[in-house]
Amino acid sequence: MYKRLKLAGMAGLLFGALAILPVSAGAFETAARYAILIDQQTGRVLLEKDADTPTSPASMSKLMTVLMLFERLGDGSLSMDDTFPVSEKAWRMGGSKMFVGVNTRVRVEELLRGIVVQSGNDACIVVAEGLASSETAFAEMMNTRAQELGLENSTFGNATGWPHPDQKMSTRDLAKVANRLISDFPQYYPLFSEKTYTYNGIRQGNRNPLLYRYDGADGLKTGHTEESGYGLVSSAVRKGRRLILVVNGLSSVKQRSRESERLLDWGFREFGNYDLFRAGDKIVDAAVWLGSEGRIPLVIADDMTLTLARKARKKMKVTIELVEPIPAPIRKGQEVGQIVIRAPETNEVRVPLLAGADVARLGLFGRLGAAFSYLAWGASAK
Repeated sequence: MYKRLKLAGMAGLLFGALAILPVSAGAFETAARYAILIDQQTGRVLLEKDADTPTSPASMSKLMTVLMLFERLGDGSLSMDDTFPVSEKAWRMGGSKMFVGVNTRVRVEELLRGIVVQSGNDACIVVAEGLASSETAFAEMMNTRAQELGLENSTFGNATGWPHPDQKMSTRDLAKVANRLISDFPQYYPLFSEKTYTYNGIRQGNRNPLLYRYDGADGLKTGHTEESGYGLVSSAVRKGRRLILVVNGLSSVKQRSRESERLLDWGFREFGNYDLFRAGDKIVDAAVWLGSEGRIPLVIADDMTLTLARKARKKMKVTIELVEPIPAPIRKGQEVGQIVIRAPETNEVRVPLLAGADVARLGLFGRLGAAFSYLAWGASAK
């Protein structure tokens, strides 16, 4: 028998951590030509505008260079105390600089701060040449890694973000890179919140304006080119909830800062994360047909949290769809039904319901007896 059960009062009772369904709210305007705002815990897209358009990312693409360096540190093939040589090309590089000395060697830890805090183009080239035979070869490595990471609208021609016809990233791809930096490398991510760094006797401040004026901001990177305008990849945490924002195509430094603050404020104010179920907790019991047990607990595989507009939470409906009785034998972890969640301005969410235990099939005489009892008295007979 097909059953649909409504579960009332479940939201907010349990702590969860599963990402579910990105959906754009779409009702909030931004002056940015390209933008995306994401709840980092659940992956829900709160706002997007031309988020898949490849555009010049300028220094924001340094995040990809940093990610590749973090990955080498993470797998143990590189350490913070390793050093890379400074070539004349790196030393002569223009734009923002760490001011490395030609024919010197610089520690990886210093280079990271030179990139993250000082936005040093020279530091990026030192890293590129240290990890590959040349900056061109490093760009090829970046393109290969971008494909592996699912960055569908990104190509790289250099390690710095210097204007180049092949240097393109969408705001969605920049957000994906930011999310990896935050999620995969918590031991290194605090570098992005450092406000100043001094190297070679030269003290420079972090160019991220939100670090100085926005409560909870702790990263990530600014960018600017004549072609794309002013951009910023930012992230902030309020009451344990993290948002990631990428904007590009703004007209000034001031507009970039104000628009980023405004969009983050909106995301924190208008949306909340609601914990529904915890992995392994019993959601409901289901009847079993011809099994050694008459009923079986149903569970979900992962903790489950939804990001919803606060005004939509009261209209959220959680139902269970399954066919009962479930015929034995049943394997633990076998999908036997679904949880269905519906809310305004949110795509329908379906989560598999799994058997919480093994149930063996009865032998011949047991099946005959159970079938007779079921036909005579219904599921309650077992």
